[in-house]
Amino acid sequence: MKIYTTVPVEDPRAAGMLFRHLEDIGYDGAFSYETKHDPFLPLAVAACHTETLTLGTAIAIAFARNPMNLANIAYDLQVASRGRFVLGLGSQIRPHIVNRYSAVWSKPARRMRELVLAIRAIWDAWEGKGPLRFEGEFYRHTLMTPAFDPGPNPYGLPRIFVAGVQPRMTEVAGEVADGFIAHPFATRESLRTYTLPALQRGLEKSCRSRPDIEVVSVTLVATGETAAQIAAAKEVVRKQLAFYGSTPAYRPTLDCHGWGDLQPELNALSKRGRWDDMTALISDEILEAIAVVGRRRDIPGAVAARVAGIADSVSIENTRAPDPLNFADIVAGMKSRAPKHEADAARDRRESP
Repeated sequence: MKIYTTVPVEDPRAAGMLFRHLEDIGYDGAFSYETKHDPFLPLAVAACHTETLTLGTAIAIAFARNPMNLANIAYDLQVASRGRFVLGLGSQIRPHIVNRYSAVWSKPARRMRELVLAIRAIWDAWEGKGPLRFEGEFYRHTLMTPAFDPGPNPYGLPRIFVAGVQPRMTEVAGEVADGFIAHPFATRESLRTYTLPALQRGLEKSCRSRPDIEVVSVTLVATGETAAQIAAAKEVVRKQLAFYGSTPAYRPTLDCHGWGDLQPELNALSKRGRWDDMTALISDEILEAIAVVGRRRDIPGAVAARVAGIADSVSIENTRAPDPLNFADIVAGMKSRAPKHEADAARDRRESP
């Protein structure tokens, strides 16, 4: 199993040293994400300071950009990283696309599908497979002159991962993407009940099977060496889960466990800015169903058990209390368990409905 993490980079000048440390610790990959800062710039810096680390976005907001823009960025980062770049895309939600980015929001699953296909069509033109002639419902790309054609990528084409929560977006990932990024606001049960069946439906649309796509389980971790440290980490994760739970799109995870009535309550409190009251509504039962909680020595086994039979890769993180450099012991512990849990994963896949 591959082990990733998501890296909050406040200053791109620090990206080189930070990502190099993550490589030295033993991570297989490290991803940037788009909140306060651009997700691509730190990866350009990191590409020049790492040798083996997979570098990607988890996620870049797709609808804030267009296929040509994304095709260019991903092409250049694939060159800079010498073939190690993953273009991870997510839709965000309507209020952010319309009101924060002043961009168009409509039919997000269909738009994401077409955006990925348009990027691939642009790359195919650059690879010399034929003229650029993509005409879809949302995007149209029919002009590519030699002055703007970089030619075939010397390191091959980047992989495209799509993040999803709702079944339709997850189906799109299964149909057109190289990888699927599961949202951290998920439980093992919700992934088995909602996510994997939707992913399978998408794979069948493109005549593919489960081994043809990499599934990344983004797993929140609350850990420490003492009870006080663990309690503090739990509070940080609790706040993050309260924020996620206020979003209507994430309600299926709560519904899966009979907690669905909590979602509108969290949403109402968020609109009044009552963040502490929201946090208090996340019980230990909810917290421990979604996040992996425990002493550091127990985390590798707990994470492996959480994702066995569900994911090919795990991204361990707590973006509100980032400490990826101090997870060296956890990464080492997970690496030592990998062979056993790969066998477990194969068995669980056979037994999965």
